[in-house]
Amino acid sequence: MRARIGSEAWLRYETVESEALREEYRNACAAVAIAGETKVLRTAATELKEAMRAMTGYSPELVAARDLEASGVIIGVLGGGDAAIDGAIGGEADAIGDEGYVIRSMRGSAGESGRILIAGKSDRGALYGTFHLIRLMQQREPLGGLHIVETPANGLRMINQWDNMDGSIERGYAGKSIFYRDGRFVEDLTRVREYARLLSSVGINAISINNVNVHREETKLITTAYEETLVKVADILRAYGIGLFLSINFASPIAIGGLSTADPLDPAVRGWWAERASDLYRAIPDFGGFLVKADSEFRPGPFTYGRNHADGANMLAEALAPHGGLVIWRCFVYNCLQDWRDRSTDRARAAYDHFTPLDGQFADNVILQIKNGPMDFQVREPVSPLFGGLRETNQVLELQITQEYTGQQKHVCYLVPQWKEVLDFDTHAAGEGTTVAKIANGGAWNRPYGGIAAVSNIGDDACWTGHPLAQANLYGYGRLIWNPSLTAEGIASEWIRLSHSCDPAVEDAVLGILMNSWGIYESYTAPLGVGWMVSPNHHYGPNVDGYEYSKWGTYHFADCRGIGVDRTIGTGTGYAAQYHSPWRETYDSPESCPDELLLFFHHVPYTHVLRSGKTVIQHIYDTHFEGAEAAAALLDEWLSLRGKINEEDFELVASRLAEQRDHAKEWRDVINTYFCRKSGIADGQGRLIY
Repeated sequence: MRARIGSEAWLRYETVESEALREEYRNACAAVAIAGETKVLRTAATELKEAMRAMTGYSPELVAARDLEASGVIIGVLGGGDAAIDGAIGGEADAIGDEGYVIRSMRGSAGESGRILIAGKSDRGALYGTFHLIRLMQQREPLGGLHIVETPANGLRMINQWDNMDGSIERGYAGKSIFYRDGRFVEDLTRVREYARLLSSVGINAISINNVNVHREETKLITTAYEETLVKVADILRAYGIGLFLSINFASPIAIGGLSTADPLDPAVRGWWAERASDLYRAIPDFGGFLVKADSEFRPGPFTYGRNHADGANMLAEALAPHGGLVIWRCFVYNCLQDWRDRSTDRARAAYDHFTPLDGQFADNVILQIKNGPMDFQVREPVSPLFGGLRETNQVLELQITQEYTGQQKHVCYLVPQWKEVLDFDTHAAGEGTTVAKIANGGAWNRPYGGIAAVSNIGDDACWTGHPLAQANLYGYGRLIWNPSLTAEGIASEWIRLSHSCDPAVEDAVLGILMNSWGIYESYTAPLGVGWMVSPNHHYGPNVDGYEYSKWGTYHFADCRGIGVDRTIGTGTGYAAQYHSPWRETYDSPESCPDELLLFFHHVPYTHVLRSGKTVIQHIYDTHFEGAEAAAALLDEWLSLRGKINEEDFELVASRLAEQRDHAKEWRDVINTYFCRKSGIADGQGRLIY
């Protein structure tokens, strides 16, 4: 088994084992033609040619569509002037959006194997279709009789890099930034191109390349000082159909503009931003726009000047609108200094309370970026009620691929099942069927913009993600937001075949590890939706009272009588009232609240009986023992694959799973000992710690 190249990930083009299948692929892709001449179409043709060379040993000739005499692949754009494409696919044009595609096998004349047409309404669509065809060959699928029609469910499919220009990555667990080092861009952008390939292959079409917590040097990214390199980065991304965005510091007019204020209603401030926007679009005509974190966690924003979020966002929108740019305004806003002893104030309420009064006041090129839950990417929390609370505002769902609170890519935790639950959640905002998926893509309220964004999990590690199995989260994110109806299991199986092996034994074993991992991680860490039991500094490892709720710190309100946060309407913070019926009533009662979220919504006695028949305290004890045992079993399952997995990947995953096994025991012992002491109730079987 040959050594892995770190940049491959799921674009692993191994030689096709079957001679018959290799011959089929050679015949089907005897030549590659592009109907039209754009950088993206050239990228598509090059990608297909390189995939063919690696998988079959045959490198097809690149020709113009008019010169394709026999069998081969034609890649083009509907309405681009190629009669063969328009005639064969034009009738299905209404079935695909601007970035969708059609792949069709066409009959050849006698003795000819025919052609494969790949066409999109745009060259991006054609590129995505090309990667689809490559994906079929990677999975050893036949290419006869193809008739595939695909269109993305979400318009904006975005990655947020939390990279800093010193080379560090906030919440990054896979090495240093591939974009920056020592206060400047890296000189060799090869790794950026490799990353663009990976993202494009799963349909990502936008990326912000710097941290939302914009530090001093990153503030200057919007100036001419970095224009030359930004143009180079934009050129690389553009070839793969990806638009460039930048995170900005709301106080930039003061920090780098020489103004005394950043008041969004000040004419000088508005003029300054308009000038910055014009300079950026002069250099990068297809620049995407700005991502903004404001008035949150000590970031500057419009509150300083007595203005609201709509005032701040619309000021930036005004500057970008003439160029077609977007403002993506994050809704992660809360009071950092909340005193945990004041139980009437609730961080979970913050986003809804801040933004629902402003519904309808944001410009049409503003999109609010809303985290999947009301808190902060916990292993278990309810869906944010802000989805369903806004009808006249563009919205984007924000997910976190990097495993900040789910093991930091030292533990395996496949997150696609969690994201599926979020997307499928029915808010009932406009009656039954008003899912988060429909709200986020703009369909529920017929909004002009919508989509999904996520915090990246990559760094400069050879395998990109630190833990090879964590690649499944990045791949799964792209595939899921393209088509939310895909199953988590189906996506995982696809990733395994692309990244590791088409051997059924490998697929079954790795699939079991991935599909069980989220539940296992939850079982030995945070019980019943309580969350936050992590170190305040690095968010890794058990620390029951450690999280920085404030300088007093706790999120679970555990005392000798019970545990959980009262978020009910009658006696608690009233958070449950932010949901539409029937969720409002479901969450408001401990009898109807789902057990997995019980402690998020209710403060209950340790003796409260769950639907399982166990008490809360017994559930905590048992699941932490069971979770530690299940984590150990993951390693055993992986070790059974020795010799069937690339050795480099095999050893790295084995070391990660061994660490997870040991760390799960630590979680078990710390959590169970804490609650034994706090509750004064021993485990019914006398088990507390080994």
